[in-house]
Amino acid sequence: MFARRHPVLFFLCVICACFTLGLVAMSGVAVLGAFALNSGISGAMASARGNIGVVEVTGPIISSQKIIEDIHWFMDDDTIKAIVLRVDSPGGGIGPSQEIYRELMKHRDEKPVIASMGSVAASGGYYISCAAQGIVANSGTITGSIGVIMEYANIEQIVQKIGISPVVIKSGEYKDMGSPMRALKESEKQLFQKLVDELHVQFVSDAAAARNMETDVMSKLADGRVYTGQTAMKLKLVDRIGNLDDAVEWAGQIAGIEGKLIPVYPKADKMTLFKKLAETLFQDVNLGTRLSRQFRYVLN
Repeated sequence: MFARRHPVLFFLCVICACFTLGLVAMSGVAVLGAFALNSGISGAMASARGNIGVVEVTGPIISSQKIIEDIHWFMDDDTIKAIVLRVDSPGGGIGPSQEIYRELMKHRDEKPVIASMGSVAASGGYYISCAAQGIVANSGTITGSIGVIMEYANIEQIVQKIGISPVVIKSGEYKDMGSPMRALKESEKQLFQKLVDELHVQFVSDAAAARNMETDVMSKLADGRVYTGQTAMKLKLVDRIGNLDDAVEWAGQIAGIEGKLIPVYPKADKMTLFKKLAETLFQDVNLGTRLSRQFRYVLN
């Protein structure tokens, strides 16, 4: 009935609906292509003809498993002649950072490893970067922050105001040390400070050893402050100023690669890829539904 009474409006509705469906379909294809590029599928497919492996460390360093797996994957691939560790991380856990550091130190004599710093490679990000044979940073890269921090929130006063009385049964004097339900005792502060100092010494020692720097010199730079890439190079915390392409080129030179340098990325987790793809496609479908509703409201 609507088509007969309003043929022009009906025609416009059909056109808008087709446009919306086409938008969703095109968006889905674009997303698939984007995931294929960003997730490393193209790199995995090109590994047979690639020669520079790129291991990405993005965001907080919470787990070392995937990064170490990627390192092993490239170390075991004979077609890969060098590795670039691309770091864009503000840091993270001491344990995971040390695990990645150790793994790089164990294998960096097998193949050249160059670290490429992105916008930030601080604290744990610098920890793992210094394990490479060389470090390339942008002039404005935020790096350094060599140090250890421990913090927690004390909600004792809030608990008292709402009438909660914590009950603690413990096997030792310090078992509930650091509980947010009460203030720290002086003896507990000293224990925590000793722990932080010990971890700091480990950080400084490892960084100095990897950078072939005297521990005393590194210690003076390791007061927790951050540096720009330009300042870090003057302090010998990094080796060169440049971007990812410069790091790839340097890695290729060290490896003695003749001809074109082809960076490749680790094989993506298919389940993770399809999960992300499905989530994005559903979002696009919802977007298309909202757009079609908007068109209907306007046309009616």
